[in-house]
Amino acid sequence: MTDLWEERKKALENQYFRKLEEEKVSGLREASKERLVRECCYNRCPKCGEALQKMVFREVPLDKCPGCGGVWLGPKDLQILAEKDHRTWFQRWFQAEEDSKTG
Repeated sequence: MTDLWEERKKALENQYFRKLEEEKVSGLREASKERLVRECCYNRCPKCGEALQKMVFREVPLDKCPGCGGVWLGPKDLQILAEKDHRTWFQRWFQAEEDSKTG
């Protein structure tokens, strides 16, 4: 009778440790996926995937894509730009873009 109880005890113990190991492996896989996504996508254009180049416009750091020409702003950058000159900064930006293409 004691052998049956010992076997049951070992089986439950094995089941417990297997569950712990599966949870650890699952956590490691998730962390690995997140790290891979971060490595592949960090500082990349969300539109075309090109590496972003740092630039400064009106003393505000921005990221510009050389592939598609997209400009990516940080969380407060648009607010900062709008506060600097709320009427004409968009016009100046696009005029500078047109001038660089033609000249």
